[in-house]
Amino acid sequence: MNVDALRGFALLGIMVVNIAYFASGYPIHGAVDPAYTSGEDKAVRWLIAFVFEMKFYLIFSFLFGYSFTLQMDSAARQGAVFTPRILRRLAGLLTLGFVHAVLLFYGDILSCYAVLGLVLFALRGIKPRTALIVAGALVGMVVVTLLLADGAAASDPVAALAEGHRTTTAMRNSPASFITSNIHILPLMAATLVVQGLSSFAAFLVGFAAGKRQVLARIKEHGRSLRRIQWVGFPVGLAGAFYLASSGSAVSGSDLTPVAMTMLTGPFLAAAYMATALRFFQTEPGSRVMAALAPAGRMALTNYLSQSLICAVLFTAYGFRLAGHVSPLGALLLAVAIFGAQLWLSKKWLTGNIYGPVEWLLRAITLARLPAMRAGSKSGD
Repeated sequence: MNVDALRGFALLGIMVVNIAYFASGYPIHGAVDPAYTSGEDKAVRWLIAFVFEMKFYLIFSFLFGYSFTLQMDSAARQGAVFTPRILRRLAGLLTLGFVHAVLLFYGDILSCYAVLGLVLFALRGIKPRTALIVAGALVGMVVVTLLLADGAAASDPVAALAEGHRTTTAMRNSPASFITSNIHILPLMAATLVVQGLSSFAAFLVGFAAGKRQVLARIKEHGRSLRRIQWVGFPVGLAGAFYLASSGSAVSGSDLTPVAMTMLTGPFLAAAYMATALRFFQTEPGSRVMAALAPAGRMALTNYLSQSLICAVLFTAYGFRLAGHVSPLGALLLAVAIFGAQLWLSKKWLTGNIYGPVEWLLRAITLARLPAMRAGSKSGD
């Protein structure tokens, strides 16, 4: 249940970050929506950058790597050949990600995970210690690359504002213009995901190493290590987060030095978040929170995609066309409300079903047959 609860926790952070890119077309172009520049708007953006930006996707990525070992173990227990299973799964994930990016959200991470999953598959024999060393080297590579590219990162603020206005207008005009805008932005996202992808893969490797040692299955044995992660992770991670939020680079993207520093310190804060959550889950009130988060985490893929679907209906021409008309605070409150609804719906759905809808589909692709959906039904699964 620890893995599922952590996924649920990560979904909240991802929702808070992603909704800003539905609420306005300006952030993706490194601009601030000129309609929302009040002290309150700036404070909310600062808070989101400080607490959420560039941290929660690392938790999600860590759990992807951890779950990879669970899938390997599952195939071994069933006497199944792992290779065709994982290749079908990654192909299904890539297809879902492409459809998601074009129709709903250009910031899709699933397609990136599918491609990186192939690399992780190729390295599946790597030793945990080696995986950690490679992960550290990848983070160092990202930081150095960003620092070297800092001088070339200057952007034209007037052009960024114009692009932001065009994107916001396209989001509201019609479904066709929204889809066309998504496709137009994909090359920009691809460039961004090169850097974020390396960081994600580093988190994959850390999660893979943790999975090999079954760390999340034996939390009580690692209490001292979790406390050390907190003592180191929070000071280092919060310092980097404060630098990023105060620089404004989380929004503008024009200064890569704070981004580079956050790439270096973000993993420390993400680890501290996870260590704190895991220790809290061992307490009586924490066990109740864990039970509330776990169903959403079990349906993480369904919930991730449905977050985009709900936001698309709220903000784009698919529905209410609210893009550009909701303040940062309003978007933050909507994110919390959407996540709260997902907690309730996930628990209700899993009362009678084994998997979430999209999880069931991906499992069917993975196994090349239809698994049972309803609890208690018979299947060859």
